[in-house]
Amino acid sequence: MTNHTPSFPVLDDFPEFSTPALPVPERARPRNRLALHIGLFILTLITATLAGTSFYLSYLHGLGKLPPAFDVSLVLGGLWYSGTFLAILGAHEAGHYLYCRRYGLDASLPYFIPVPFTITGTLGAVIRIREPFRTRTELFDVGIAGPVGGIIVLIPALFYGFTLSTIVPEPTSGTVMYFGEPLLFQWVAHVVIGTLPQGSTINVHPVVWGCWFGLFATALNLLPFGQLDGGHIVYAVFGERIAKIVSAVTALGLAAMIGLSITWIVPTVMLLAMWRWIGLRHPVPLNPYEPLSSGRRAFALIALVALVLCFTPTPIRIEDLVRA
Repeated sequence: MTNHTPSFPVLDDFPEFSTPALPVPERARPRNRLALHIGLFILTLITATLAGTSFYLSYLHGLGKLPPAFDVSLVLGGLWYSGTFLAILGAHEAGHYLYCRRYGLDASLPYFIPVPFTITGTLGAVIRIREPFRTRTELFDVGIAGPVGGIIVLIPALFYGFTLSTIVPEPTSGTVMYFGEPLLFQWVAHVVIGTLPQGSTINVHPVVWGCWFGLFATALNLLPFGQLDGGHIVYAVFGERIAKIVSAVTALGLAAMIGLSITWIVPTVMLLAMWRWIGLRHPVPLNPYEPLSSGRRAFALIALVALVLCFTPTPIRIEDLVRA
């Protein structure tokens, strides 16, 4: 995610993408506060690792089939989750940052956001881009680079995580938290594990949990709204008028989905707050009339496919199971 106005070298494989960067006026640029960035990352690693401990204990005890026995040494097991999730988030922000550097844009290092005592342990990460984009090409490349970078890390990690997962009997009693399965999640699970026996479920490894939250974060960033990555892509492809319409429809549509899962309350509040305080108007590039190449327009369809593959309508639901 980028702040203000938000890839990977894969874009350079397309000849039509070789757009020369415009010269940047020389000026004094703020220095990155390296100690702050490192400190926030360490704090986020700690809070995410503590959150990952619950996933690791659940995995060890087969979804709670045995009474969980907490041991301080088991906190290290939380690194499976935190390492995976933060690697995905880091690759996402690295994509934005590297393409900012490619175009000579002044951007900060990532700010990781620790949130203790939550299911994720973090609200993700963000970079600041401290000057306007000059062309729609720059806006598109920097915007799409983050999701591409995250997915490059996410897919092999998801395959690996499922190889560490086990098959256990499905719970029949107690309170159970169900997590929705995005299409990409389902496909990888089927390739690695195959068809499950009746009455069974997957006891997923913490690496898979890190990937699940990575999928959720990627889907949120690809939503075509305002200054999210998906909003940058829509603006670069269609221009300001259509981007504002799409942003409004996205926010209202997400609000309607609260009826399917209360999980959408927090993202909806965030989008509505951005709508209220920032508005739907997107920062205009210095050269807003520069045409976007056909190759990039085609690549935007890939971003749409990625959104569909990472999205789930009901991310989390809780059920009380009654033994028959």
